[in-house]
Amino acid sequence: MAYLNNIRMFVRVVELGSLSAAGRDLRASPAVASNRIKDLEQHLGVRLFNRTTRKLTTTEHGQIFYRGAQKILEAVTEAEAAVAEVSNTPRGSIHVTAPLGIGRRLIAPLVPGFHAEYPEIDVRLRLSDRSVDITSEALDVAFRLGHLPDSNFRMRGILDCTRVLAAAPEYLAKRGTPRSPQALTDDNHACLLLRFPGSKEYYWRLQMPDGLQKFEVHGPFESDDGDVLTDWALAGEGIVNKPRFEIARHLASGALVEVLPDTPPEPTPLACIYPHKRLQDPKVRLFIDYMADHIRKSVTGMLEG
Repeated sequence: MAYLNNIRMFVRVVELGSLSAAGRDLRASPAVASNRIKDLEQHLGVRLFNRTTRKLTTTEHGQIFYRGAQKILEAVTEAEAAVAEVSNTPRGSIHVTAPLGIGRRLIAPLVPGFHAEYPEIDVRLRLSDRSVDITSEALDVAFRLGHLPDSNFRMRGILDCTRVLAAAPEYLAKRGTPRSPQALTDDNHACLLLRFPGSKEYYWRLQMPDGLQKFEVHGPFESDDGDVLTDWALAGEGIVNKPRFEIARHLASGALVEVLPDTPPEPTPLACIYPHKRLQDPKVRLFIDYMADHIRKSVTGMLEG
């Protein structure tokens, strides 16, 4: 088992690019991570990494061993999954990622209940509004909000999230309530933008009587964290475009007011994606089934107040 743990550490060091990051991912101190790599190098009789003060790169031997090590870990994972299937006792860790808002409001609150039902399964949840590389990060499940491009991953649709444009009463008193989608493009209004580095344009797709239409919107504030946009909207700084369930309590309290209800934003699909092989693992299949069912119930409850 020690040798297998050394291999796991080596693979994560290669994938994450540093000993400290790999140690955090595998819940080991930097010293333990370093010792595991040293033990592996001594066992193999070769150097696996070139080390400098700023960079860690694999040697030629390291690259060769990495390809083989991946196959070893995949084989072990498949064998463990087969045993779990037969014994009906799924166990192990699931690595999951989700956007911040979805993760905080929907995924994280459900994790304790899932663990209570399946106590042998640990959930390691990473939240980020940035796109995460599932393969390089060795993730089992990724929740995505939005239209997904074609890929080699499998997808499980969960629900279509209705969206709403909203602003604080203070903002509307100061700037006026927009009477048409075209008003959103005027300099008089400030739209709060969810944008990432490299974005070339920004638009909202609204449901018009003759179909979906793009509106290029602008504003003085943008962020890559959707919750920041909600905070700005509550502070009266602009109009926000959010899934209705995320701000349902603010709409109910009157802290935010829906605008342009007759031409709402296009609904956004919520889904989870996963590598094809992952669904062969019973614990991953159980997690996806559990989350899909309970997320739908949670969203319904939020919308009903």
